[in-house]
Amino acid sequence: MSATLDRISALLAKAERTDNEAEADAYLMKAQQLATLASVDLAVARARIAKREARQQPESRTTTIGEKARRANPHLISLFVAVAHANDAQVDVASNSTYVIGYGMPADLDVVETIFASLAVHMVHASQAYVTSRGWVGETYMAAASRGRRRQRRPHTAQTARAAFYRAYVERISERLAQARHDALAQVSRDRPARHGDEMSGGVLVLRQKAVEVRSFHARESKARGSWSGYAGAVRSATGSAADAGRSAASRARLAKQAELPGKGPGIGT
Repeated sequence: MSATLDRISALLAKAERTDNEAEADAYLMKAQQLATLASVDLAVARARIAKREARQQPESRTTTIGEKARRANPHLISLFVAVAHANDAQVDVASNSTYVIGYGMPADLDVVETIFASLAVHMVHASQAYVTSRGWVGETYMAAASRGRRRQRRPHTAQTARAAFYRAYVERISERLAQARHDALAQVSRDRPARHGDEMSGGVLVLRQKAVEVRSFHARESKARGSWSGYAGAVRSATGSAADAGRSAASRARLAKQAELPGKGPGIGT
């Protein structure tokens, strides 16, 4: 798995270096495809050695998101959930949004951590550049309705412009990861069809069985109560230049240094 992570990291580094949006998009898509294909390979291996004690088992890991009450935390959690779901992992969210718990196969969680760490840093840094540019000044947004009142159009502040940027960024990343996963699974179906009389040989079928195993593990081990409500701020729809900037940044996905991990590096959770 370390070799696959090295290849993914190399692709992310190429995305960071290029100024060409199409090239950056291709690098990130390829990174997600590698992650999905590696997951299929591991699932097939587990199915064939199910009786061996060394068989890989699901596990849980905690990832720190940020200090309590930091405004970026719900958006970073949304980003983590998007990456996790694209890699067959389940997620529990702390009630104060300071950390998440991922449930999945160890190799899948490695991939989730690698991609999330890079995208989280990029999202925060890119949003800071946009807010500093003050391109949002003079624009308005439709605010969420407060109790007993209708929705109102309000002028953007730096805070609401950043929220709109984040929401659009995560939405675009989710689209790209979903498409990359779809393409990778289509390739698996073509390259590794189930053989007659050997129902465990099909890569897609084995991957589905692995997903069921992870969900069962999550159901047994999770202590979560209720469901995460997500972002609850005023910006309910990502529109205008802030949203355009967020989607554009997510499409470029120029990724920052791996050493700047969420909760440790500068800017995370700002």
